[in-house]
Amino acid sequence: MANYKRVLVAVDLTDDSDQVLQRAVDIAERNGAALHIIHVIEIISFAYGGDVPMDLTSLQEQIDKHANERMKAKAEALNYPVEETLVATGNTEEEIHQHADKIGADLIVIGSHGRHGLALVLGSTSNGVLHGAKCDILAVHLKEQG
Repeated sequence: MANYKRVLVAVDLTDDSDQVLQRAVDIAERNGAALHIIHVIEIISFAYGGDVPMDLTSLQEQIDKHANERMKAKAEALNYPVEETLVATGNTEEEIHQHADKIGADLIVIGSHGRHGLALVLGSTSNGVLHGAKCDILAVHLKEQG
């Protein structure tokens, strides 16, 4: 088994994130690794094709603020020290890859719903992160909450 030193966990801040965070904490604890958490917000105008006839600055700021609050709460709820939390804005896969490279991550942990096509194995975001990553990836199969 690999000895991981820097674990980057990518979360979407839903309740499913708790499963992904717990798996990342388990691995970080076993390896004495630094734990980094990232959440990526897609830029609203890009999500709608960049052709939105209004100023979305205020809405984007509210989304960023809410994401930072949720990220802080999730990090504080862990029973493990978090080296860094980051709320990034941009393309999810690119931001995760860039941050993994920046911190020298040797493992990226991400959730996977695994529902459609190739996503039966990984999920579209997980699949996108897998391609282009320079380190190991762990796709945590998300179990139905209930």
